Amino acid sequence: MANKTPEVGDIHFPFPFTPYSIQKDFMAELYQVLEAGKIGIFESPTGTGKSLSLICGALSWLRDFEEKKRQQEARLLETGTLLLNTPDILRPAGEPDWVAQFVQKKEERDLVDRLQVGSGGNDYDLGLMLRLTQEEEETERLLRLSREMLAGGPGAEQLEQLTGEEELVLAEYESDEEKGTASGSLLSSEQIYYCSRTHSQLAQFVHEVQKSPFGKDTRLVSLGSRQNLCVNEDVRHLGSVQLINDRCVEMQRNKHGKKPKKRRQEPRATCPFYNYEQLQLLRDEVLVEVKDIEQLVTLGKEAHACPYYGSRFAIPAAQLVVLPYQMLLHAATRQAAGIRLQGQVVVIDEAHNLIDTITGIHSAEVSGSQLCQAHSQLLQYMERYGRRLKAKNLMYIKQILYLLEKFVTVLGGNIKQNPHSQRLSRTGTELKTINDFLFLSQIDNINLFKVELFGFTEKYGAVLAPSREQPRLAGFQQFLQSLQPENIPSSHMDSSPSPVEEGEARVLRPSSPLMHIEGFLAALTTANQDGRVILSRQGSLSQSSLKFLLLNPAVPFAQVVKECRAVVIAGGTMQPVSDFREQLLACAGVDAERVVEFSCGHVIPPDNILPLVVCSGPSNQQLEFTYQQRELPQMMTETGRILCNLCNVVPGGVVCFFPSYEYQRQVHAHWDKSGLLARLAVRKKIFQEPKRANQVEQVLLEYSKCIQCCGQVGGTMTGALLLSVVGGKMSEGINFSDNLGRCVVMVGMPYPNIKSPELQEKMAYLDQTLPRTPGQVPPGKALVENLCMKAVNQSIGRAIRHQKDFASIVLLDQRYARPPILAKLPAWIRDRVEIKTTFGPAIAAMRKVSPAVLVP
Repeated sequence: MANKTPEVGDIHFPFPFTPYSIQKDFMAELYQVLEAGKIGIFESPTGTGKSLSLICGALSWLRDFEEKKRQQEARLLETGTLLLNTPDILRPAGEPDWVAQFVQKKEERDLVDRLQVGSGGNDYDLGLMLRLTQEEEETERLLRLSREMLAGGPGAEQLEQLTGEEELVLAEYESDEEKGTASGSLLSSEQIYYCSRTHSQLAQFVHEVQKSPFGKDTRLVSLGSRQNLCVNEDVRHLGSVQLINDRCVEMQRNKHGKKPKKRRQEPRATCPFYNYEQLQLLRDEVLVEVKDIEQLVTLGKEAHACPYYGSRFAIPAAQLVVLPYQMLLHAATRQAAGIRLQGQVVVIDEAHNLIDTITGIHSAEVSGSQLCQAHSQLLQYMERYGRRLKAKNLMYIKQILYLLEKFVTVLGGNIKQNPHSQRLSRTGTELKTINDFLFLSQIDNINLFKVELFGFTEKYGAVLAPSREQPRLAGFQQFLQSLQPENIPSSHMDSSPSPVEEGEARVLRPSSPLMHIEGFLAALTTANQDGRVILSRQGSLSQSSLKFLLLNPAVPFAQVVKECRAVVIAGGTMQPVSDFREQLLACAGVDAERVVEFSCGHVIPPDNILPLVVCSGPSNQQLEFTYQQRELPQMMTETGRILCNLCNVVPGGVVCFFPSYEYQRQVHAHWDKSGLLARLAVRKKIFQEPKRANQVEQVLLEYSKCIQCCGQVGGTMTGALLLSVVGGKMSEGINFSDNLGRCVVMVGMPYPNIKSPELQEKMAYLDQTLPRTPGQVPPGKALVENLCMKAVNQSIGRAIRHQKDFASIVLLDQRYARPPILAKLPAWIRDRVEIKTTFGPAIAAMRKVSPAVLVP
């Protein structure tokens, strides 16, 4: 279809087709948010073209921003032409072209900076980022060494130790990954960072960019984990994410470490895909054409270059960087990837669970079994190599051993005994502030920042200093990997481990439990008021655990908001948005005036959706599925009768969501015993959501085939009924469009477990920290309601996936009729909701609305 270029005001938005009016509004509002440097919360229902609106709106702004910057720089450069023509730097003959171009570009930028400062220009207007002193020093050193090499100066001898010009930059690039910088390329200008939850969502977004009018002209790079991007089969087959990471880093270290001097020393393995020349070629190929992760891997194999590092090498020159949540929201991961957010634009899509995601990323848990295993491994290492370690590092190892012992003690166990056979005298859950936990564990006198640093550096093999008598010792990680379970003292091992297939444990076992310990220690450095430690004692020591719970997700998010020019938080169902405003943005120090909300309706006609709140069933049983009432036989029977009636009038697929797997199991068993299941099976073939993720695709395939066959054959069976669970595998990311989801039923309200210690602590924290508005429910109670309604909105959003789609939404619980609850539904559903106090009018409405559509 031919590209269209609609205008909104004076702004041109290239689009692959004529956009809906709500898409025009979306792009215009997005453009203004980016231009003004605001924080935008955007809600656009699934099926309204949200991804294309984000792409065309954001890239239109970037196009105009870059053009304004070019024009302003050109005017400034024109006034300073004489300065540029002055031969202030004598360039030696024979200097490489890329160095000459680098110098020329740097001189131009420096001139623009000087002229801008002299004229008092605005940083945002010119789009010029502050360049760090470290970058300037590295650039100057690179140029100086190149000139000295050509002139035979003192830098020549240093360069001769390497294998060529490319090795110099590669060595810098490798070290930059650990330092969190990315040199070796021209400094980046304005960029847009787009992140989403899953690999498939990122791939789908990249495909939308490819199909958009910007697909051929946008420099896009997709980032992923080593597990997704590694093309070295010897490394990939390790399976475990941690093993792959450790092996990759070790092979880099081998490449740039000192060469073996003794003949008897075996050469250390290096990665053939980690070569600067090939990485540079791959970087250029990545930026020439938009590619997703799979295409990037294919290209890496063809170019014999590493896509993981090639993609990172391309970041500075990219306009659009596509990456998963964790890589952007976690500061250390962001730094290691070379991502700089200063003055940039961040778009966080599928952000309905953003708060939970940030909390999860920054929480950490270690089991009693992991504590004992880590202590055993580290103790063996110290006993074997302690004499060869530096005194300072030996001290750190002893501190780690002390910490591990105290952590086991605070759980009620003994570090010297088998964790699987140790029965604890006390059971239950206990919550502590960070400071109280440190005092209770008797480790409040230890500087955890230094211990954390030790954990990080040993991960990269930089702490231990083995003597020359042990040349084959590659590092701490290799030693830990060499400790097979049979080598660990029997006191720390389960006497009867569960059988596994040969080789399975070796592939899937993480390299060391110390990585989990390190994460937990890092979490303990959080400010006392922003986190809690949960001590969970579950009978045996191996099943017990210590868990750090982050209470204030605004702390890590504040850095993103502070550095970025603008942040866009987008999703299909963002209601209720109060959580984002209060828990995330206000607590991160964002002024209310900087926050912009945008919510649009759906593109479907009003008659294509029928949302019903049903307050009672066919037997006049009041529907209120509280925890105390929902397991009553009459409630489960009434639910079955309602579904029988719905399945009689609704063709195709019906998706029914239950609050939990356990309740779904109870209801299914009751229906089977009472005969209701057989009645349902007359009209619909019944499917249940599996608990195992690897079975989901097969169930969906059979569900889809059944509906398709029933539509073609006819007869009494008109489709299928899928029994699903809120928050399960079918409630998010699954597309029940057209006949797959003609009706979505929500049984009860999926409130979270109010007895959960984590939830209780979070509620108490919000009640203490957030201001209480007169006439409104307390912040803690509001949190519970919001968590419930976010789950509801995600589940009912599985239907209505495009403009011509149609479906009914049936909410089975009279509590949905309460105004505060209705207000938390998406506007396009809320405005059309019909409340039915009795069941007769409800089923009549189902029969009456669009009979040709809803009735076979």
